[in-house]
Amino acid sequence: MRERAKREIAPEELSIFCEQVALMLGAGMALYDGIEALSLGYRESADYPMYRKMCESVSCGATLCDALKQAGRFPGYMIEMIAIGERTGKLETVMKGLAQYYMRESRIKRSVASAVTYPMVLGVMMACVIAVLITQVLPIFDQVLASMGMDMTASGNSLMMFGMNVGWAMLAIVGILLCAVLATVLLLKTRYRARVMAIVRRVIPRIDTLSKRISASRVASVLSMMLESGFPMEDALEVMPSILTDETAREKLETVSRDVRAGKPFPDAIDNTGLFDELYSRMIRMGYASGQTDSVMMKIAGIYEDEVNDGISSLISIIEPSIVAVLSVVIGAILLSVMLPMAGMIASVM
Repeated sequence: MRERAKREIAPEELSIFCEQVALMLGAGMALYDGIEALSLGYRESADYPMYRKMCESVSCGATLCDALKQAGRFPGYMIEMIAIGERTGKLETVMKGLAQYYMRESRIKRSVASAVTYPMVLGVMMACVIAVLITQVLPIFDQVLASMGMDMTASGNSLMMFGMNVGWAMLAIVGILLCAVLATVLLLKTRYRARVMAIVRRVIPRIDTLSKRISASRVASVLSMMLESGFPMEDALEVMPSILTDETAREKLETVSRDVRAGKPFPDAIDNTGLFDELYSRMIRMGYASGQTDSVMMKIAGIYEDEVNDGISSLISIIEPSIVAVLSVVIGAILLSVMLPMAGMIASVM
């Protein structure tokens, strides 16, 4: 139970929570009444004690920010944004923006999870098929030959051994790859995330491209939300590095923040970092000049999200047929290494 209490809530749940709070505030409900009504909706959920405690905290005069902080399961960025919204009197606008942000995060997270899970499932299936062939099917062929009173020729025996060795070698390779992927996924949840991610990017350039697009989507989404809520550009840039897991993108944003505070126009500062593609940098420049930076950023966030989904789908479309092709070749090689000697022996007898 203690570990569960420390686990952060999933992005889609955060989006729903923020949307519900925004609707309640928009309807003119007091914050206490809104949180109480929200907690009643979780009576059948395992999270009900947490929401009930939040309701009690708000009823005792605590702010929503303090109630979420006491719960211990909400992201620090969300708590910080709510605190700013409460201080500026724009909590409803902030909650709407957070709902959109976490819904986008949920979609990206599902896409990334499918990109990792699907190849692993295919890999496990491949390993199972090969293991069954070399441990169950091939011994049956040996028994059939023995029951027929036939002796395997030297060439036939060599071919069968070759098929067995190919099967064991491929099984070992698949096992190593699966262990490597699993270890990578686990290490990404530790303090070694930055180092592991750097290695993955060097090994798989396509991952590097996807990671940059995800970071750009997050930056555009958060900046749009904060500007729409009335936050000054300098304050928005100061907060944003905390939402990025990409160390390179975080450093670029810190550079942009320093340049803007030094008096450089935002389009020039963001353009120098290369955080966005050239086309989108021109869009930002036009939006900044027309006072529509928040709308342009929201548009860019949606475009990058679509590009991330397309990139993940493209990656899966490459991996899936590759694994199927390798599986077919290996299984064919194993079966032929047995069937050809057997066919030759039967033909010689007949």
